[in-house]
Amino acid sequence: MAPFPFFQRENLAELAHQLELKTYVPSIELQGLVTGVDNVRYDVSLTHLLMDAARAHIARLIAKAGAVEDLIAKPTGETLRPPGTFRPPNPIAPKAPQLDVAEFKRRLTDIQVAALNRAKSEGNISLDLLARVAIIKYLRSELVEQYNATLERLRTKVKGYEGPRQATNAVGVAVRERTVGFQLNKKAVIRKAGQELFHTLREVEKETLVRTRRSYFGSAELPGYDLFINALVFSENGRDDHLNAEHYVMLGNFERDPDRYPRMLQIGHEYLRALGIGSSPEEFDAILAAPDNAQELVSNGTPDETTGQGKVQKALLESWMQLLEREGVLDHVVAAYESVSLLAEYSPTINAQQLKNALVSRVERSRVEGLIAEQPRLSPANFQAALKRVAAYRTADKAKITGRFMRDFMRYHRDLKRLEALVSVMDMVSVITSEKLRNLSEINRTLYEFILPEEQKQTEERVSHHIILKADIRDSTTLTRTLSERGLNPASYFSLNFYDPINKLLPKYQAGKVFIEGDAVILALFENEGEVGVGVAKTCVLAREMISIVRAYNEVSEKSGLPNLELGIGICYQDTPPMYLMDGDHRIMISKALNESDRLASCNKGARRVFDTPGHLFNVYSVQTVDDSDTGGNPDEFLMRYNVGGVHINEAAFAKLSTEISLETLDVELPTFWGKEKVRLLTGLVPVAPEVFHRVVVRESKTPRINATDFTVKHWTERLYYEVCTNDSIYEMVELKLKAKALQDKSGVYVTPDLKKSAIG
Repeated sequence: MAPFPFFQRENLAELAHQLELKTYVPSIELQGLVTGVDNVRYDVSLTHLLMDAARAHIARLIAKAGAVEDLIAKPTGETLRPPGTFRPPNPIAPKAPQLDVAEFKRRLTDIQVAALNRAKSEGNISLDLLARVAIIKYLRSELVEQYNATLERLRTKVKGYEGPRQATNAVGVAVRERTVGFQLNKKAVIRKAGQELFHTLREVEKETLVRTRRSYFGSAELPGYDLFINALVFSENGRDDHLNAEHYVMLGNFERDPDRYPRMLQIGHEYLRALGIGSSPEEFDAILAAPDNAQELVSNGTPDETTGQGKVQKALLESWMQLLEREGVLDHVVAAYESVSLLAEYSPTINAQQLKNALVSRVERSRVEGLIAEQPRLSPANFQAALKRVAAYRTADKAKITGRFMRDFMRYHRDLKRLEALVSVMDMVSVITSEKLRNLSEINRTLYEFILPEEQKQTEERVSHHIILKADIRDSTTLTRTLSERGLNPASYFSLNFYDPINKLLPKYQAGKVFIEGDAVILALFENEGEVGVGVAKTCVLAREMISIVRAYNEVSEKSGLPNLELGIGICYQDTPPMYLMDGDHRIMISKALNESDRLASCNKGARRVFDTPGHLFNVYSVQTVDDSDTGGNPDEFLMRYNVGGVHINEAAFAKLSTEISLETLDVELPTFWGKEKVRLLTGLVPVAPEVFHRVVVRESKTPRINATDFTVKHWTERLYYEVCTNDSIYEMVELKLKAKALQDKSGVYVTPDLKKSAIG
């Protein structure tokens, strides 16, 4: 292509340098893994529970997409398994299951959560990426396998109608015609089934995997996962007309088409080169693979001319439209969008590219009109309406459509590059279905096996860690006396407002009661050897839920004129199993965590008189009345604790929490007892159950040495204490700040060293 004189007239290169563009190069790296038996690829074995569910589900999708469900009806539980496929014995699995969509989705979710747990346990995110790549590779191959298996069944059915007596059998003729149609529409059938699979993958990602991954590894976008969110992931090469029309823009596919992808990419490169943006094909590709650049360059076709940036974008949009017109592709771009509404009615009877070209070429238009006339069921009305719309396009309409085209082309280019990167890494993964290869790889310790928890060999559970939670009712003696004086039953009051609601929570968090005192309950959560435990995180969520339940019951009690319950909760983690002594048949737990949780749950009366003022955001304070040097190194004896409606956790519990989930730090100016000060909050998501996540916010604070008479701070010590926040306003504030931070990160501009001169990032 020759240089474009209009670029020089408008001095667009100078205007373009005022913009901030991004670059994007999709990639995925598998690190810290060993290659398999062929010394080239990574050997992966997927649970047969997922593979069975996938086969049955994909077989149904193929039959549905090809409209042959009635022709291949099979006995319950029979699956179209390719010959020679390895399936290990599984006594747990139900016999001959009728698997459905929900079953496939559940298996898909479970295996990917298990992979995330393993990646977290072994500290290598590549294990999860490996599992994701293997699953997609298996599903892609199974789409073709199940199409072929379904076609073979149809051919077998057709053979049943062969012979002289069957030649005119109406049913046999219909079966043959439908089988031929199924075979001719192979591409469309696989595309439709693939899109159904993609939607399921997206649902699992959105409902469970994103939050689980953020909980374990942080909110930052991890490299590689963007490759899986791609509408082209189940397409053969990303060149499907219907898929492109639905999600992007339908480019040309015929050799004579001027708007084929390679040529449009070349035009995009030339446009950037003329603007002085980038200097190599690799840089041009990286800029065109960032769809946000379409907004920055041409405002997606609708620039605001009242602003300085809008005027620049207007000039760049006009130059882009002139370039497309000069290269003879602008009319094809318009036709690409106007033909989308025609595909459902006229395709596949009429080729999608023919329909599009008919809106541009008179010769092709005559051919399409002839094809429509030959089909009585097709009406020419919608085709003629599309022709009129194309003819009515004005310059302003074309400007909008060319801006939209830039964005859609960039999206398509990005996803095509993502597909290429994913296919490249899939070539490095071997999904083993042969028993012989599986055993060989397992013996050589090169097999990465991803199975579900219920398939793992049952081993004796051995407790490795434990967490103790003590919930103490404040001023229970006074509360009991008050209720008795009013002729009320304190036992039933405590039971209905505290013990019964708490008991209902225990199964949800796999917590057990150690024992119950008159005004307190002590719970324990255990972690077993080999488990990926989030015990402290779950205990923190349990504690907050206990506080919330008691507060809710208090609101009801106030309406009835009854006194309120107030709790103080202490949580301690111990990196050893508890010990027990026996009192007859009754086990009695012995643990240092019991004593420490008792201290953390306590509240000094003197501290309560000072700190018990309304309007506090925080419910836990720890202060020191004597210098460390005056205590012989044991300042615990001179600590005063305030804990009303709060959750106090020990340092070991916080350290364990930091390893269980990813904590994000927020330093915020907030009011405390001593006035407004900078408060450090640490927050993360806790996976409580499949698809159930709760946010936890922990406040980290230094312990002040105070004047015991008026509680003024003398100085802040280096001793830290930790509070699990229970105030709802804290959580609302944290959510807002995290959303604001995410928006800022998303809009951030990263300037690459190679492109600084062009202000491209």
